[in-house]
Amino acid sequence: MTRILTITLLALSALLGGCEADWGADQHGRPVAADDLAGRWVVINYWAEWCAPCRTEIPELNRLAETRQDLVVLGVNFDELRGAELAQAAEALGIRFRVLADDPAERLALERSPVLPVTYLVDAERRVRERLVGEQTAAGLAARIEQLGAR
Repeated sequence: MTRILTITLLALSALLGGCEADWGADQHGRPVAADDLAGRWVVINYWAEWCAPCRTEIPELNRLAETRQDLVVLGVNFDELRGAELAQAAEALGIRFRVLADDPAERLALERSPVLPVTYLVDAERRVRERLVGEQTAAGLAARIEQLGAR
């Protein structure tokens, strides 16, 4: 009986060890589950209210998020707004994609960019494949992801 329990615990440990941790909450306080991102490319965009190019880029990111179901667009507020302030800022800028309350920089080993906007393309295996500085378009991001090997 003890041997069966030990084998079961080891197998369960192995399964859980491969699970990716959740990504925290979004601007509405809803959890961003790792399972929601599994097997999908992730576009991570850093923005701020005071950044004019960020404001111009947001409709493009909305379009990408709404037309490409095979990837996920996540925003990160450069000024580290949280709670109601984060939700209000995202709404004021017309952001329709999810905005992370917690910066994923440590998780993905991202350096803090001195300029905005900055966008990271992260593949389905959670490897950062590209860092793009400046305003991006939905078509440009989609094309670059295709070039990098998304299927």
